[in-house]
Amino acid sequence: MSYTAPLLPETIIERAKKLNSTLISDALGCTGAMDYRVKPVASGMKVVGTALTVDMRAGDNLFLHQGIYCGREGYVLVADGKGHTENAYLGELMAGAAKAIGLEGIVIDGFVRDKEMLGEIGLPIFAKGFIPNGPFKDGPGAINIPISCAGVTVHPGDLIVGDEDGVIVVPKEKIEDALAKAEAKLKYEENRLQTIASYEVQRKRGNTDGISIAPAWLANKIKEFGF
Repeated sequence: MSYTAPLLPETIIERAKKLNSTLISDALGCTGAMDYRVKPVASGMKVVGTALTVDMRAGDNLFLHQGIYCGREGYVLVADGKGHTENAYLGELMAGAAKAIGLEGIVIDGFVRDKEMLGEIGLPIFAKGFIPNGPFKDGPGAINIPISCAGVTVHPGDLIVGDEDGVIVVPKEKIEDALAKAEAKLKYEENRLQTIASYEVQRKRGNTDGISIAPAWLANKIKEFGF
């Protein structure tokens, strides 16, 4: 059997790289985010790619090892570590191997170790925290199956986007719609930022009489409450 789903088209990946997790979550109806504790192990890390899923027994990383060697460029390894906090699932050696193979990044519902080295290696890794204790290597586990990672269902081939705010999972069948909505939201936000910046300049000049920067949708919404 194949241990990877087909890679998403490069056009999809390039579009997603121009967005961020917040825009995509908004496009999904303010959903899609993993548990808030899943964060990058070092500041500035961002990952975009196709999900390669791994299921593990709590505290055991045997199938995480195998998952790394099933991967290649374009894949983000997403591992269900069951939220386990007593053992780290990976450290410097595994991260180095994953980077050498070309993986785009790793997302784990659990802990990792070798924090300083993980930051230096530079491979985007997202986890819930750190602990020195190493893992077991006895299994069982599985690769390339639907999993639940930090509260979100992940299917092989889903789009994964992670940054400082957290990790978003976009189901394959929703990718095109989500990206289109996120791109539209990005344009809206860029225009809003220009409007806000212009207003601040005018305020400092004392020229804001009769000018409002409240978004157009707010008045209609707030009328529902008698304002």
